[in-house]
Amino acid sequence: MATKVHLAQRPEADELLGRSPLAALIGMLLDQQVPMEWAFSGPYTIMERLGADDLDAGEIAACDPERFAALLSEKPAVHRYPGSMAKRVQQLCRYLVEHYDGDAERLWTDVADGKELFKRLNALPGYGKQKAQIFVALLGKQYGVRPDGWREAAGDYGEEGARRSVADITGPDSLAEVRAFKQQMKAAAKAAKASG
Repeated sequence: MATKVHLAQRPEADELLGRSPLAALIGMLLDQQVPMEWAFSGPYTIMERLGADDLDAGEIAACDPERFAALLSEKPAVHRYPGSMAKRVQQLCRYLVEHYDGDAERLWTDVADGKELFKRLNALPGYGKQKAQIFVALLGKQYGVRPDGWREAAGDYGEEGARRSVADITGPDSLAEVRAFKQQMKAAAKAAKASG
């Protein structure tokens, strides 16, 4: 894969995300209720704490759940909710071992089209429709994974020039634009709820 990304805004964490499909999937999984950079730095922190130079789905899946939760809970914690996220990361890795022989990249290497890619991502533990659409957009926009119909499968996140999600972050400026967009959406949702 070896792609240059700026999702964690930390060179060593971004280097891992650029070469490890599993790291990218775990980063996306962690991307909730914490700042994006924190979420996407998580895979690098996990790798370091495991004492490895890459992430291995089989190793993570087989890890003792209490030990793995403790790894994610060490200060600084990998996530605001390290215990529940440790469970989710292990569920994701178990799923990849069971369905893709632990090879995260197989999720997209042989897909027929964007719909199938979305369907595979949407089936992952901890991924829902929105997360799957964002990841389709991320793969298409930054990793060069562009099966037919990928933009449609990504929904609004696939739009050219959008500043909606992590798929659109290429540096500090675009990160600020995505943040501003998310704040506008939250404010609009809050206003709609108040008037409803």
